[in-house]
Amino acid sequence: MPAGLISDPGVIAGYLRDASNTCGHAIGLLRPGSASEIAEIFVQAQAQGIAITVSAERTSTTGGPVPHGGWVLSTEGLSGLRIQGDQVRVGAAVRLGEIQQAAGEQGLFYPPDPTSWESCSVGGTIACNASGARSFCYGPTRPWVLSVEVVWADGRVQEVDRETPVPADWPVPEWTPPRVKNATGFFPADNLLDLIIGSEGTLGLVTAATLRLLPLPEQVFSVLALFPDRQRGLNFVQLARSEGSKPRLIEWYDSNCLELIRARIPELPAQAQVAVWIEQETDLENEDNAIMAWADRIAACGGLEEHTLLACDPSSLQKLLHIRHAIPAGINEQVARNGMPKVGTDFSVPDAGLEEMMAAYDAVEMDHVLFGHVGDNHLHLNLLPTSPLELEQAWVIWGALYDLALSLGGTLSAEHGVGKVKAAYLRKLIGDEGIQEFVALKRAVDPAWILGRGTLLAAPMTTSV
Repeated sequence: MPAGLISDPGVIAGYLRDASNTCGHAIGLLRPGSASEIAEIFVQAQAQGIAITVSAERTSTTGGPVPHGGWVLSTEGLSGLRIQGDQVRVGAAVRLGEIQQAAGEQGLFYPPDPTSWESCSVGGTIACNASGARSFCYGPTRPWVLSVEVVWADGRVQEVDRETPVPADWPVPEWTPPRVKNATGFFPADNLLDLIIGSEGTLGLVTAATLRLLPLPEQVFSVLALFPDRQRGLNFVQLARSEGSKPRLIEWYDSNCLELIRARIPELPAQAQVAVWIEQETDLENEDNAIMAWADRIAACGGLEEHTLLACDPSSLQKLLHIRHAIPAGINEQVARNGMPKVGTDFSVPDAGLEEMMAAYDAVEMDHVLFGHVGDNHLHLNLLPTSPLELEQAWVIWGALYDLALSLGGTLSAEHGVGKVKAAYLRKLIGDEGIQEFVALKRAVDPAWILGRGTLLAAPMTTSV
């Protein structure tokens, strides 16, 4: 057994659940502090046929960090943060919030901003190619990663960047991902760095990374625009995405979201049925003109102009963030009252499919809340069942919406990855041939299927632990 293996069930219990509200089991817990220690663990796991599930901050909503037997390997010991110029070198356990704070002190920032940015680890965001609201402007995690240190399934430790070729005997899948925001499956890469990003820990474990930073913008302001109906809100979204507006995020909140907000901020007008939040970078010289341009766009789309919320200083920005955070807080309270887990979508569709997808979301009769990254046509419908029967019905609804998203040219996951929760649905997107290609790569890199067993791909039949 590897040094430091913890078998105390009470300690292991803290590593068996993630934000998907699924719970697993494991026979041991490991908390290594270096890539070399991890390499030794992987070699022993391969020799004994023991599955390893990597656990970081467990903010995942897809069950990827939830073990189904074997050992749990926590990355919490992989620390370290060093900024040099416009780059930062970090251990996999470093939280994005720590990066933002350290970078901000030097007049820099890291663009990717998952909702859980204060608590999620950089290793976890690389594993699923996470994104967030600012992906409309800056894209997902992938373009901001310059290199990583990775421990492959066979125990080799390697620093890889975009100049590192894929080994000739690794059959990289040749599938064509949907032309939408996508965090589903192995990337059809021509280099090792892009192959490991988004592979959900099934090929190797990222232990450290070098990330690219940008200068902090001189000024950022936010606008929360309110509309009396969905169509006028969508008209505003189309205008906001047009050339010349250049927001760094466009977020959508439906009428059910606004009810959650009203529970905490009663002054929100009753006639508001939809809210769209935009955020824009500017400089002090052009800020007033940029704000007036957004006021004109809101008016042109029939928005509730007198109720528009503008935030351009720390105090008012904090109020808007309070509004934003009222939504997940309200959802969590509802889930607790219902005693049932929520069922959420992570689909994105092409521009042409947005209105049809939105209409389908709004037509759902079960209690739900709809919000998300409308700039990328990527919205999260949170279904809120109140009984085991409704939970089954929620997954039926989810399946029908998934079929619609695929028919429109969309994808299974835009930012959360597939994990274990959605692994059974991958075949619908990539087909039998795609599954065979994914399995061929997995077997070439990890023949004993040690890493991330059951994540992304269904685990093979095995008598191993």
